[in-house]
Amino acid sequence: MTSPSPIAQGLLDIQAVFLRPGQPFTWASGIKSPIYTDNRLILSYPNFRAQVEEGLAELVKDHFPEAQVLMGTATAGIAHAALVADRLDLPMGYVRSGSKDHGRQNRIEGRLNKGDKVVVIEDLISTGGSLLDVVEALEEAGAQVIGACAIFTYAMDKSIQAFRDHSLEVHTLTTFDDIVDTALKTGHIEEEDRAKLMAFRDHPQDESWIHA
Repeated sequence: MTSPSPIAQGLLDIQAVFLRPGQPFTWASGIKSPIYTDNRLILSYPNFRAQVEEGLAELVKDHFPEAQVLMGTATAGIAHAALVADRLDLPMGYVRSGSKDHGRQNRIEGRLNKGDKVVVIEDLISTGGSLLDVVEALEEAGAQVIGACAIFTYAMDKSIQAFRDHSLEVHTLTTFDDIVDTALKTGHIEEEDRAKLMAFRDHPQDESWIHA
């Protein structure tokens, strides 16, 4: 048996990822889910936070060594983008979910020059829609988005296809499968729970997994 993923293990330990196949959560979209994720909790655990930020920095260095600017997604990606940018000695900014209704009405905060090679830092990827919205805003501003890095992805087919359609290269520290495998190895869930979790991952709109 392979060792549990250290990032997946850390997320489970601090309950940034919480698995509850028997009592589903309800997402803002109305989808019933056996998993709840709140990566903001990472910021409250300095040792694990350092591990996560170093991991993200390594993803940027390994996959996007030509990066000139890091841009965080509002709001959860902002702190991680700032911490990673500090490690890499890179400029950093962030993209709002919408333009301000006052002042210069900026949506993009921070210095961004046309042609800058940008890597987006995200905390969590589900369907991929919010990340692509940020990418499109940066591209409209003249940036060259060369990729994105995130802490965790559900690795849903919808996001994988969306990124492929946009030719967006995305790398993450851990995945839904890593979380489930680590949770099973460490006793957070049982084998029958794993089947429910994977059924949800493959068909999130279909609630039949709840009664499986």
